[in-house]
Parts: sequence; C-alpha cells; structure tokens
Amino acid sequence: MASTSEQRRAAHAALTKSAILDAARALFIEQGYFATTIDQVARAADMSPATVYAVAGGKQGLINALLQQWADSPILRESAEQLPTMTDPRAIIALVAQSSRRVREQHGDVMRILLVTAPHDVAVAEGLAASTARYRGALVSVADRLQQLGALAVSAADAADTLWFYFGYAGYFTLTLDNGWTFDRSQAWLFERCCEALLSA
Repeated sequence: MASTSEQRRAAHAALTKSAILDAARALFIEQGYFATTIDQVARAADMSPATVYAVAGGKQGLINALLQQWADSPILRESAEQLPTMTDPRAIIALVAQSSRRVREQHGDVMRILLVTAPHDVAVAEGLAASTARYRGALVSVADRLQQLGALAVSAADAADTLWFYFGYAGYFTLTLDNGWTFDRSQAWLFERCCEALLSA
C-alpha cells in the first residue's frame, strides 16, 4: 500500500499534468498547434518549461496525451459494453447518436486540433489514423449487430459506411458549428436520418 507521502506526490503529479494539458489544449485551439510554443504552455500552466518537457516530452507529447484522453474516454467503453445485449435496432442507433454527441461535447476541440494538424505533421497524422481506425471499427461492430438482428435494409458494409457518414467526424461538426444547431437538435436529426437510411421497414 502506498504511503501518505507517495499518495501526495502522485496526486501532485496528476494535478501538474492536468494543468499542463489544459493549458496546451486551450492554446492549440486558440492559435493552432504549430504557433504554440512550450514556453507559452508553461506560462499558461504556471509551470517552468522544464516541467512541461519532463511531464509531457514536448509538443508532440502534449498532443499525443490529448489524443489518448479522447481514445480512453469511458463513453466509448460503456457503449461497447452495452451493444451485445441490445435487441432494439432503433435503441442501438440512439446509443450511437448519444455516445458520439457526448464525445463531441467532451473532446470535439481535440478532434478539430488533430484534423487540422494531421495533414501537416506525420506523427499527428499517424495518431489520428489509429484513433479513426478504432472509431470506425466500433461502428463496424454496430453494423454487424444490426445485421445479426435482421434489421438492415442495406449490407453490413454499407451500414458501417452510413454510420460513419452520420456519426463520424463531420456530422455533429457540420450541424453544430456550421449550421449553429444545438446538440439536442443535431442528435435528433442525425438519429432519425440514420434510422431511415439503415433500417428495414
């Protein structure tokens, strides 16, 4: 069992890392990944640049840590755990609509940082590609479950692509950022349109 001093050090380290990541996240959104410096992150986090390097390993480490926060979101794990027990096709699609909305609300800014940065940075592009593969793989599992239930009006492969069309990166971003819709309206619209596109009568 960890001693009180060890627990205190671990808690301090976690708070330090959180402060640094929060500062980096805000700066990356405000002025872009490439325009942000470690010195700026350090000032925003009220840390020394040496501490930022020690905790995160530089800008690449910062953006990787932000990507990992998104990848490790409990929302994704909870949804995957529910899927095998669900038998109502509309409820399954509703779960996807709700889960993808919650991820956008919590990590949408990080997604945008990665999407904008990836075309100009190989390491970021590789990290984004890995996250995209996991995300699309989760939607393939949804399509397969809908096929098992005999609910699809299209093939499972087309269903996976359709789920990506509605609930991949673009859907919520287009409706909430470009169109100015609320998340409630966006979720309801994406859910209904996806059901219409996928489910047999």
